Amino acid sequence: MVRAVRRGRRPRRDPTHRRRGERRGDRAVSRVSAAIDAANAAGRGAFVGYLPLGYPDLATSIEAAVALAESGADILELGPPYSDPVMDGPVIQEATHAALEAGFRLRDTFTAVREVAARTDVPILVMTYWNPVVQYGVDRYADDLLAAGGAGLITPDITPDAAAEWIAASERTGLDRVFLAAPTSTDERLQVIADASTGFVYTVSTMGTTGERAELDAAARLLVERLRGVGVDHACVGIGISTPEQVHDVSEYADGAIVGTALVRALRDGGVAGLRDEARALASGTAR
Repeated sequence: MVRAVRRGRRPRRDPTHRRRGERRGDRAVSRVSAAIDAANAAGRGAFVGYLPLGYPDLATSIEAAVALAESGADILELGPPYSDPVMDGPVIQEATHAALEAGFRLRDTFTAVREVAARTDVPILVMTYWNPVVQYGVDRYADDLLAAGGAGLITPDITPDAAAEWIAASERTGLDRVFLAAPTSTDERLQVIADASTGFVYTVSTMGTTGERAELDAAARLLVERLRGVGVDHACVGIGISTPEQVHDVSEYADGAIVGTALVRALRDGGVAGLRDEARALASGTAR
Protein backbone atom coordinates (compact mmCIF):
# COMPACT_ATOMS: atom_id res chain seq x y z
CA MET A 1 0.00 0.00 0.00
CA VAL A 2 1.41 3.37 -0.95
CA ARG A 3 1.73 5.85 1.90
CA ALA A 4 1.05 9.54 1.59
CA VAL A 5 4.03 11.81 2.12
CA ARG A 6 4.13 15.51 2.80
CA ARG A 7 6.58 17.59 0.82
CA GLY A 8 7.98 20.89 1.95
CA ARG A 9 7.03 24.24 0.49
CA ARG A 10 9.03 25.13 -2.58
CA PRO A 11 10.87 28.44 -2.37
CA ARG A 12 9.19 31.63 -3.47
CA ARG A 13 10.73 33.16 -6.59
CA ASP A 14 11.04 36.71 -7.83
CA PRO A 15 7.83 37.37 -9.83
CA THR A 16 9.76 39.49 -12.34
CA HIS A 17 11.97 36.53 -13.27
CA ARG A 18 11.14 35.53 -16.85
CA ARG A 19 11.80 31.85 -16.10
CA ARG A 20 13.19 30.75 -19.45
CA GLY A 21 15.99 28.85 -17.76
CA GLU A 22 19.61 28.69 -18.75
CA ARG A 23 20.26 28.53 -22.46
CA ARG A 24 21.76 25.52 -24.18
CA GLY A 25 22.66 26.20 -27.78
CA ASP A 26 19.95 28.23 -29.48
CA ARG A 27 17.09 27.11 -27.25
CA ALA A 28 16.29 27.67 -23.59
CA VAL A 29 16.58 24.58 -21.42
CA SER A 30 13.09 23.22 -20.77
CA ARG A 31 12.02 23.72 -17.16
CA VAL A 32 9.40 21.03 -17.73
CA SER A 33 12.00 18.50 -18.87
CA ALA A 34 14.21 19.49 -15.96
CA ALA A 35 11.38 18.87 -13.48
CA ILE A 36 10.75 15.41 -14.95
CA ASP A 37 14.47 14.59 -14.89
CA ALA A 38 14.70 15.67 -11.25
CA ALA A 39 11.77 13.46 -10.27
CA ASN A 40 13.14 10.47 -12.19
CA ALA A 41 16.59 10.97 -10.66
CA ALA A 42 14.96 10.83 -7.24
CA GLY A 43 13.51 7.42 -8.07
CA ARG A 44 9.95 8.44 -8.84
CA GLY A 45 7.71 9.44 -11.69
CA ALA A 46 6.75 13.06 -12.15
CA PHE A 47 3.31 14.10 -10.92
CA VAL A 48 1.53 16.42 -13.37
CA GLY A 49 -1.60 17.93 -11.84
CA TYR A 50 -4.43 19.57 -13.82
CA LEU A 51 -6.86 22.20 -12.55
CA PRO A 52 -9.27 24.47 -14.45
CA LEU A 53 -8.66 28.19 -14.07
CA GLY A 54 -11.52 30.28 -12.71
CA TYR A 55 -13.11 27.45 -10.73
CA PRO A 56 -14.96 28.01 -8.52
CA ASP A 57 -13.70 31.58 -9.00
CA LEU A 58 -10.43 33.10 -10.16
CA ALA A 59 -8.97 33.79 -6.72
CA THR A 60 -9.75 30.29 -5.43
CA SER A 61 -8.34 28.67 -8.57
CA ILE A 62 -5.06 30.50 -7.97
CA GLU A 63 -4.96 29.32 -4.35
CA ALA A 64 -5.77 25.80 -5.50
CA ALA A 65 -2.92 25.79 -8.02
CA VAL A 66 -0.44 26.96 -5.39
CA ALA A 67 -1.74 24.31 -2.98
CA LEU A 68 -1.29 21.65 -5.64
CA ALA A 69 2.33 22.72 -6.17
CA GLU A 70 2.97 22.71 -2.43
CA SER A 71 1.41 19.26 -2.08
CA GLY A 72 3.62 17.33 -4.45
CA ALA A 73 2.94 18.30 -8.08
CA ASP A 74 6.10 18.52 -10.15
CA ILE A 75 4.34 20.26 -13.04
CA LEU A 76 1.11 22.27 -13.04
CA GLU A 77 -1.32 21.95 -15.94
CA LEU A 78 -3.79 24.85 -15.79
CA GLY A 79 -6.75 24.93 -18.15
CA PRO A 80 -8.61 28.09 -19.18
CA PRO A 81 -12.32 27.18 -19.45
CA TYR A 82 -13.65 26.63 -22.96
CA SER A 83 -17.23 26.66 -24.19
CA ASP A 84 -16.94 23.33 -26.02
CA PRO A 85 -14.54 21.10 -24.06
CA VAL A 86 -14.92 18.04 -26.28
CA MET A 87 -12.07 16.06 -24.67
CA ASP A 88 -13.17 16.57 -21.07
CA GLY A 89 -15.32 14.34 -18.93
CA PRO A 90 -18.37 15.47 -16.92
CA VAL A 91 -16.54 16.60 -13.76
CA ILE A 92 -14.19 18.91 -15.65
CA GLN A 93 -16.95 20.08 -17.99
CA GLU A 94 -19.05 21.04 -14.98
CA ALA A 95 -16.15 23.01 -13.51
CA THR A 96 -15.28 24.83 -16.72
CA HIS A 97 -18.89 25.79 -17.36
CA ALA A 98 -19.10 27.15 -13.82
CA ALA A 99 -15.93 29.18 -14.41
CA LEU A 100 -17.38 30.70 -17.57
CA GLU A 101 -20.63 31.49 -15.77
CA ALA A 102 -18.58 33.21 -13.05
CA GLY A 103 -17.17 35.57 -15.68
CA PHE A 104 -13.76 34.12 -16.58
CA ARG A 105 -12.10 35.90 -19.50
CA LEU A 106 -9.15 34.77 -21.60
CA ARG A 107 -6.92 37.53 -20.23
CA ASP A 108 -7.45 36.06 -16.75
CA THR A 109 -5.23 33.17 -17.86
CA PHE A 110 -2.14 35.36 -17.73
CA THR A 111 -3.18 36.96 -14.43
CA ALA A 112 -3.52 33.53 -12.87
CA VAL A 113 -0.24 32.20 -14.28
CA ARG A 114 1.59 35.32 -13.11
CA GLU A 115 0.25 35.04 -9.55
CA VAL A 116 0.92 31.31 -9.29
CA ALA A 117 4.41 31.66 -10.79
CA ALA A 118 5.25 34.32 -8.21
CA ARG A 119 4.52 31.85 -5.41
CA THR A 120 6.06 28.59 -6.63
CA ASP A 121 8.90 27.42 -8.86
CA VAL A 122 6.88 24.50 -10.26
CA PRO A 123 6.67 24.82 -14.07
CA ILE A 124 3.24 25.90 -15.34
CA LEU A 125 1.83 24.54 -18.59
CA VAL A 126 -1.42 25.95 -19.93
CA MET A 127 -3.70 23.27 -21.39
CA THR A 128 -5.75 25.08 -24.01
CA TYR A 129 -7.90 24.33 -26.99
CA TRP A 130 -6.47 26.02 -30.05
CA ASN A 131 -9.23 28.43 -31.11
CA PRO A 132 -8.72 30.82 -28.15
CA VAL A 133 -5.01 31.05 -28.97
CA VAL A 134 -5.77 31.93 -32.59
CA GLN A 135 -8.37 34.50 -31.55
CA TYR A 136 -5.90 36.11 -29.12
CA GLY A 137 -3.03 35.97 -31.61
CA VAL A 138 -0.43 33.19 -31.49
CA ASP A 139 2.61 35.43 -31.04
CA ARG A 140 0.82 37.68 -28.58
CA TYR A 141 -0.32 34.65 -26.58
CA ALA A 142 3.22 33.26 -26.48
CA ASP A 143 4.71 36.58 -25.42
CA ASP A 144 2.12 37.16 -22.69
CA LEU A 145 2.48 33.61 -21.37
CA LEU A 146 6.26 33.96 -21.22
CA ALA A 147 6.02 37.34 -19.47
CA ALA A 148 3.61 35.83 -16.92
CA GLY A 149 6.10 33.06 -16.05
CA GLY A 150 4.46 30.19 -17.94
CA ALA A 151 6.50 27.27 -19.27
CA GLY A 152 4.49 26.32 -22.36
CA LEU A 153 1.27 24.95 -23.82
CA ILE A 154 -0.47 21.60 -24.03
CA THR A 155 -2.61 21.73 -27.18
CA PRO A 156 -4.97 18.74 -27.35
CA ASP A 157 -6.83 19.64 -30.54
CA ILE A 158 -4.05 20.67 -32.91
CA THR A 159 -1.53 18.39 -34.61
CA PRO A 160 2.10 19.34 -35.28
CA ASP A 161 1.57 19.58 -39.03
CA ALA A 162 -1.12 22.24 -38.44
CA ALA A 163 0.87 24.13 -35.82
CA ALA A 164 3.62 25.86 -37.79
CA GLU A 165 2.81 29.28 -36.33
CA TRP A 166 2.85 27.96 -32.76
CA ILE A 167 6.06 25.99 -33.34
CA ALA A 168 7.75 29.16 -34.62
CA ALA A 169 6.48 31.19 -31.65
CA SER A 170 7.62 28.56 -29.16
CA GLU A 171 11.06 28.39 -30.74
CA ARG A 172 11.33 32.16 -30.49
CA THR A 173 10.22 32.33 -26.85
CA GLY A 174 11.63 29.07 -25.51
CA LEU A 175 8.18 27.88 -24.41
CA ASP A 176 7.48 24.16 -24.40
CA ARG A 177 4.97 22.65 -26.81
CA VAL A 178 3.31 19.44 -25.66
CA PHE A 179 1.43 17.47 -28.29
CA LEU A 180 -0.73 14.40 -27.73
CA ALA A 181 -0.05 10.85 -28.90
CA ALA A 182 -2.84 8.28 -28.99
CA PRO A 183 -2.77 4.46 -29.12
CA THR A 184 -4.25 4.68 -32.63
CA SER A 185 -1.37 6.83 -33.93
CA THR A 186 0.73 5.29 -36.68
CA ASP A 187 4.48 5.00 -36.29
CA GLU A 188 4.87 7.77 -38.85
CA ARG A 189 2.55 10.04 -36.85
CA LEU A 190 4.41 9.24 -33.62
CA GLN A 191 7.66 10.29 -35.26
CA VAL A 192 6.14 13.63 -36.27
CA ILE A 193 4.85 14.14 -32.72
CA ALA A 194 8.23 13.19 -31.25
CA ASP A 195 10.09 15.61 -33.49
CA ALA A 196 7.71 18.51 -32.74
CA SER A 197 7.21 18.09 -28.98
CA THR A 198 9.33 19.58 -26.20
CA GLY A 199 8.96 19.11 -22.45
CA PHE A 200 7.16 15.79 -22.83
CA VAL A 201 4.70 13.96 -25.04
CA TYR A 202 1.21 13.71 -23.56
CA THR A 203 0.56 9.99 -23.86
CA VAL A 204 -3.16 9.23 -24.03
CA SER A 205 -3.88 6.12 -21.97
CA THR A 206 -7.14 5.31 -23.69
CA MET A 207 -9.43 6.73 -26.31
CA GLY A 208 -12.31 8.95 -25.24
CA THR A 209 -12.76 11.85 -22.83
CA THR A 210 -10.92 12.57 -19.61
CA GLY A 211 -12.23 11.06 -16.41
CA GLU A 212 -11.67 8.21 -14.00
CA ARG A 213 -11.59 4.56 -15.04
CA ALA A 214 -11.34 1.45 -12.92
CA GLU A 215 -8.44 0.12 -15.00
CA LEU A 216 -6.01 1.82 -17.32
CA ASP A 217 -5.74 0.39 -20.81
CA ALA A 218 -2.72 -1.82 -21.44
CA ALA A 219 -2.35 0.20 -24.65
CA ALA A 220 -0.72 2.99 -22.60
CA ARG A 221 2.31 0.86 -21.77
CA LEU A 222 2.67 -0.20 -25.40
CA LEU A 223 2.31 3.41 -26.58
CA VAL A 224 5.12 4.54 -24.28
CA GLU A 225 7.32 1.78 -25.68
CA ARG A 226 6.50 2.91 -29.21
CA LEU A 227 7.33 6.52 -28.31
CA ARG A 228 10.69 5.42 -26.90
CA GLY A 229 11.30 3.74 -30.24
CA VAL A 230 10.95 7.03 -32.11
CA GLY A 231 13.25 8.90 -29.75
CA VAL A 232 10.93 10.41 -27.10
CA ASP A 233 12.82 11.15 -23.88
CA HIS A 234 9.84 12.15 -21.75
CA ALA A 235 6.43 10.49 -22.00
CA CYS A 236 3.78 11.29 -19.39
CA VAL A 237 0.54 9.32 -19.33
CA GLY A 238 -2.83 10.94 -18.82
CA ILE A 239 -6.59 10.37 -19.09
CA GLY A 240 -8.18 7.99 -16.62
CA ILE A 241 -5.59 8.16 -13.82
CA SER A 242 -7.31 8.80 -10.50
CA THR A 243 -5.72 6.82 -7.64
CA PRO A 244 -2.28 6.57 -6.00
CA GLU A 245 -2.13 2.96 -7.15
CA GLN A 246 -2.70 3.97 -10.78
CA VAL A 247 -0.09 6.71 -10.45
CA HIS A 248 2.31 4.08 -9.13
CA ASP A 249 1.58 1.68 -11.99
CA VAL A 250 2.15 4.40 -14.60
CA SER A 251 5.34 5.58 -12.89
CA GLU A 252 6.83 2.12 -13.34
CA TYR A 253 7.02 2.49 -17.13
CA ALA A 254 6.44 6.18 -17.98
CA ASP A 255 8.23 9.36 -16.94
CA GLY A 256 5.18 10.82 -15.24
CA ALA A 257 1.47 10.55 -14.54
CA ILE A 258 -1.12 13.24 -15.31
CA VAL A 259 -4.16 13.54 -13.03
CA GLY A 260 -7.11 15.86 -13.55
CA THR A 261 -10.60 14.65 -12.67
CA ALA A 262 -9.70 13.35 -9.20
CA LEU A 263 -8.18 16.71 -8.29
CA VAL A 264 -11.10 18.72 -9.64
CA ARG A 265 -13.55 16.54 -7.73
CA ALA A 266 -11.51 17.00 -4.54
CA LEU A 267 -11.59 20.77 -5.00
CA ARG A 268 -15.33 20.70 -5.68
CA ASP A 269 -16.17 18.53 -2.68
CA GLY A 270 -13.56 19.63 -0.14
CA GLY A 271 -12.27 23.02 -1.20
CA VAL A 272 -8.57 23.82 -1.21
CA ALA A 273 -7.99 21.71 1.92
CA GLY A 274 -9.57 18.70 0.26
CA LEU A 275 -7.45 19.27 -2.81
CA ARG A 276 -4.28 19.31 -0.69
CA ASP A 277 -5.16 15.95 0.84
CA GLU A 278 -5.92 14.39 -2.53
CA ALA A 279 -2.73 15.75 -4.10
CA ARG A 280 -0.56 14.41 -1.28
CA ALA A 281 -2.14 10.98 -1.62
CA LEU A 282 -1.62 10.95 -5.39
CA ALA A 283 1.98 12.17 -5.03
CA SER A 284 2.70 9.23 -2.75
CA GLY A 285 2.10 6.91 -5.68
CA THR A 286 5.01 8.25 -7.73
CA ALA A 287 7.71 6.26 -5.90
CA ARG A 288 9.20 3.47 -7.97
